[in-house]
Amino acid sequence: MNRRRFLRGGLFTLAAMVSGAAWYLHRPVFGKLPTGDRLERIRRSPHYRNGQFVCLQPITRIAKREENLLTVWWKFLFSDKKKLFPSSPIPSRKTAVASIPKEKECVIWLGHSSFYLQLAGVRILIDPVFSPYASPISLINAAFPGSNVYTADDFPEVDVLVISHDHWDHLDFPTVTALRSRVRTTVCPLGVGSYLEQWGIPPDTIREEDWDTEIPISRELSIHILPSQHFSGRMLKPNQTEWAGFAFVTPHRRVFYSGDGGYGAHFESIGKRFGGFDLALLENGQYNKAWPKVHMMPLETALAGVDVRAKAVVPCHSGKFALSHHAWDAPYRELTATSAGKPYRLLTPMIGECVEIGDNSCSFPPWWEGAVAVRC
Repeated sequence: MNRRRFLRGGLFTLAAMVSGAAWYLHRPVFGKLPTGDRLERIRRSPHYRNGQFVCLQPITRIAKREENLLTVWWKFLFSDKKKLFPSSPIPSRKTAVASIPKEKECVIWLGHSSFYLQLAGVRILIDPVFSPYASPISLINAAFPGSNVYTADDFPEVDVLVISHDHWDHLDFPTVTALRSRVRTTVCPLGVGSYLEQWGIPPDTIREEDWDTEIPISRELSIHILPSQHFSGRMLKPNQTEWAGFAFVTPHRRVFYSGDGGYGAHFESIGKRFGGFDLALLENGQYNKAWPKVHMMPLETALAGVDVRAKAVVPCHSGKFALSHHAWDAPYRELTATSAGKPYRLLTPMIGECVEIGDNSCSFPPWWEGAVAVRC
């Protein structure tokens, strides 16, 4: 009898745990995976095979075989993190975006991979994350002190919201829901629209397309959705939504945003296709030798800058969240060193500083060393 009670109690506890986990994963913050017509459209994509999206150079394992995924996460959660975080607040110079004349073509780094971009009179927000955490759980992936200076209220009107993929440090539920009433158009790769629609973005304002698709925004501006070498998932079934980079093209300017992803031949192809870029916003941070296929080391970021034929490079995916094991300032130190002699100009603005596209007089001292940056 006692044994039966014990088994019943164990089964009840297990059922409660499973039920609790199911409830937790169905919270709106996780979003809904594509279904219905959206899923049927995804299945017709040449980049969707055997039930998931794949890269141009297929990735069989995210982490190298000597470190399984459980080991990677264990090290990430419980290893020594002293060097992962700055000892003092991240410096910033918060530019009031609403006061920038619409004719000024510029970009402002907002921290991590978030950018405000103005081109051809169009106001664009790229991968905005204004939450203090890049995760569904408070206290995990906390933003560095001083790095979270912008909020949705700083952007009274957004012509285009661009989302590169569904990872927590690029697609943020509180930020999207706070912005939804002031966004005219949203551009994203296949499947990501499922989250946005659930979170209140009107379906008729979502431009959701496959790689190598051009989306006209105005008479002068087009946004091209481009390949990247990455993966997707929000603790749900992996690779059910696409990931992407973007080219922003006008008759006079070309800007490239890499999104997340490893180094590959696609960068050279993109450089040839568009004839180079006035500015490239390139991933440089949260890298690890254990997952070389899905994030770039600083040397690879420099190579990508050369491959896409960038005149200037602004690094991102660093300076706000510690998502890997390297020192928080290592991406800046290493990219600065490896960019010496490259044909592009490396620009490293503080969070909130305005970089005028095409202005060759811009220079930014190494703020991560405690210097005060210079406004263009």
